[in-house]
Amino acid sequence: MSAPKQNILIVEDDIQLRLLLSVILTQSGYRVRTAEDGFSALAEMRAEVPDILLSDLFMSGMSGFELLSVVRRRFPLIRVIAMSSSFSGSAVPTAIAADAFYEKATKVTALLQLVEATPQFDGLYSIYRAGLPAPVWIDVPPGESHVVMTCSECLRTFTHVEGETGSLVHEAGCAYCNSLIQYVIVQPASPAPSHQHFSKPNLGASPQLSAPCLNEVAGNNKCGSNSN
Repeated sequence: MSAPKQNILIVEDDIQLRLLLSVILTQSGYRVRTAEDGFSALAEMRAEVPDILLSDLFMSGMSGFELLSVVRRRFPLIRVIAMSSSFSGSAVPTAIAADAFYEKATKVTALLQLVEATPQFDGLYSIYRAGLPAPVWIDVPPGESHVVMTCSECLRTFTHVEGETGSLVHEAGCAYCNSLIQYVIVQPASPAPSHQHFSKPNLGASPQLSAPCLNEVAGNNKCGSNSN
């Protein structure tokens, strides 16, 4: 029996989807651990640093936006795949510190191809591997203009008045050491789609299981369950 391929940490607050992805990737030969939000993911990383991080973006507690920014600073060698149904296409959304992006409305095979390609991520996908700092993602209540942030250089916390820049990525100078900090305001997630059940794609010799279709998880009533 061949050894497991790599250690993957899945971060997803939806328990059904979290279990589904765990089953699919485990049967594909990966050693899989799971976490329900960013805080529990960081606790898992303290126990063992994963080779690959597969993280949802919109989660309660610590969102995926915030988690990926922390991971890029603390664990720069982890290969990161962000996932969401709120963005379309295969390109990594602006200012998200990930190597690759998986749109939940697409086929499971697309995700497996991304995971399989992670050894080639270095220098090819993420601008943050080139030494550029990942922006800090901050959750600010609607209508609030004051942003509380901690400087990554001097570690002091200060209050910054958010200005209208017209750009997704904002900038603030640390009130103590004048270091430039880039930050992004976390936008609210779109309503979560309801779950339905469907058949898992064929993974070769792996036993057949029943699990929710990733297309239907993302709100598409048609599941790509044909054999093509």
